[in-house]
Amino acid sequence: MPELPPTRVVPLDLEGVRTYSIREREHLVSRERFARPVEPDASAGELLDSLPGFLAADRLRELAEAIATARAAGRRVLFGLGGHVVKVGLGPLLADMIERGLVTDLALNGSAAIHDTEVALIGKTSEKVTETIVDGRFGMVGETAEVFARVFARGAQDERGLGRALAEELAGGDYPHRDQSLVLRATELGAEVTVHVALGTDTVHAVPGADGAAIGAATHIDFRRLAAVIADLTGGVYVNVGSAVVLPEVFLKCVAVARNLGHEVSGVTAANLDMLQHYRPTRNVLDRPVERGIALTGHHEIMLPLLRLEALRRLARRGGPR
Repeated sequence: MPELPPTRVVPLDLEGVRTYSIREREHLVSRERFARPVEPDASAGELLDSLPGFLAADRLRELAEAIATARAAGRRVLFGLGGHVVKVGLGPLLADMIERGLVTDLALNGSAAIHDTEVALIGKTSEKVTETIVDGRFGMVGETAEVFARVFARGAQDERGLGRALAEELAGGDYPHRDQSLVLRATELGAEVTVHVALGTDTVHAVPGADGAAIGAATHIDFRRLAAVIADLTGGVYVNVGSAVVLPEVFLKCVAVARNLGHEVSGVTAANLDMLQHYRPTRNVLDRPVERGIALTGHHEIMLPLLRLEALRRLARRGGPR
């Protein structure tokens, strides 16, 4: 073995290290905040109360408190929804949140609108993309394409917009399961419902009858309508659920338009709920446009039911929505 040069570093002598009492240290964890086991037949409220006082559980409480505070003061609570929120069956829960006064307005991306419409039409939605993409059948069902061709054309007329046109289609057409439509129920309850699409990102843009001019005009009306909602968001809450690109970008631009036109848009709490925290929701929803941002990482089908219940409990303590 060849001889190596000697090391030039002498190990530090630890005998001179100074210590101090553990009782003098500031601590981040205390036993008072630990989880409390509950009985198997515990109520949902008891389960929520038993959660530990750390990290995501605290962020859940913080967001529920923000929603309850905003609604008790008569301020808007806007939810932005990606398609997966509808696909995991949360439409009825969100409709209930609107009916109970927790949520005032909805903004959907194109995917969410498509899935909601298919549920209203046949009670089912979503396809096995790995199979249908092989032979080009992905997204090519005729009924959905025909519906949205009508909706796009109607939405481009008379300042109607895409969300309103879709609600009118669902209300007046042959939709056996329209009672399951979040878009229709939210509109019936008086919520503003807007739909925001980027051309080429949805299946209904790639079929016969797809009119790019009508699509653009209809969703642009909804962009302006959402900007009006956000102009009135001072003291309110925006919750982005499951949209990683389109709605975060739309939200940021709506805030810019509202402020450019002289609306303050201050005191807003924004939250992002998703199984991964992506760049655009983090920067364009939680960081850049608002004073307070809350990130909750997890699955919609678990987080949203918990958030709904905790927000309802806190709102009830304030006497309900104003």
